[in-house]
Amino acid sequence: MTSSQTTPWSATLSSEAETVRLGRLLAELLEPGDVLGLVGDLGAGKTRLVRALAEALEVPADEVHSPTFGLIHEYRGRKHLRHCDAYRLRSPAEFVDLGLDELFSSDAITIIEWANLVENELPRRRLQITLQPVSEHSRALTATANGPRAIVVLEQLIRRWAETQKS
Repeated sequence: MTSSQTTPWSATLSSEAETVRLGRLLAELLEPGDVLGLVGDLGAGKTRLVRALAEALEVPADEVHSPTFGLIHEYRGRKHLRHCDAYRLRSPAEFVDLGLDELFSSDAITIIEWANLVENELPRRRLQITLQPVSEHSRALTATANGPRAIVVLEQLIRRWAETQKS
């Protein structure tokens, strides 16, 4: 592992409320130009996490849904969000055809659901979160960061998560 990559951080989200709390923390920490990759099976909580992040940025909850069929949704809140879902793509080439320069431009936070399906097309410098269902309401979270900015975000996220666990 190089100094531009962190060791994975693992945590348990024991309820939907904790998924919402994680989304709110990410909304505070992520800035336009940052990329967040989300990985997890159907029903793992990826879209719920995005919805919580968007709501924290004052995007109406009813506007946020999985872009599985539209592929990319944009939300304008306190920060501009670009939300992409790679699930229905037939190949990474289709992802490239979406226009990566615009998708990853510095004017928005970019979130990619099913990031593992287009891994080689994503910027290396990103925060990546994997969610795995443990029970109906509990999720195992694993987060990694590549690149200086993503590492700072993850370090702050870990610190703030620990602080909110105490309160």
